[in-house]
Amino acid sequence: DIAILVTQTFPKDMERFGQKDGIWICNFTEAASVASILRHGVLTAYEIQRSEENKGDKMQLLYNYLTGVEFKGQVEAIAEGFISMKNSITKERMQMEKLWKEREKQLEKVLINTSGLYGSVKGIAGASVGDIPLLDGGDIINEIEY
Repeated sequence: DIAILVTQTFPKDMERFGQKDGIWICNFTEAASVASILRHGVLTAYEIQRSEENKGDKMQLLYNYLTGVEFKGQVEAIAEGFISMKNSITKERMQMEKLWKEREKQLEKVLINTSGLYGSVKGIAGASVGDIPLLDGGDIINEIEY
C-alpha cells in the first residue's frame, strides 16, 4: 500500500518532497513525477513477487514430479531396459564364445587329421615328399593366423 499526500503546505519538519510516517508528501508540481516513480516501483515489486511465486510453484511441481509415481516408473523403465540390454549382451557373448570354442576344436581336428595324413604319406613315400613346415611339428595352432 502506498499513500501520497499532495499539498502546498509541508509539515513543519519537511521543506520538500519526502516520506513521513509511511506517507509520501509532495507539492503539486512534483505530483506527476512522484506518481510515475512510485508506479514504476510498484510494478517492479509486483514482477519480483510474481517471479518468486512462479519459482516456488515450479520448484513444488518439480519436487512433486521427482517424488511421484510417474518419475519412479520412468526411471525403473530405463533401468529395466538397461538391464535387459546388458543381459542380452551377456547371453550373446556366451553364445559366441561357445560357437568360437566349437570352431577352434573343429580347426584343431582338421589340423591334427591333416598332420596325420601328411605323416602317413611321408612314412610311405619317404624323403621324396616335400617338407611342409607347418605340419612338421612345432606349435601348429599358434603359427596359423585366424
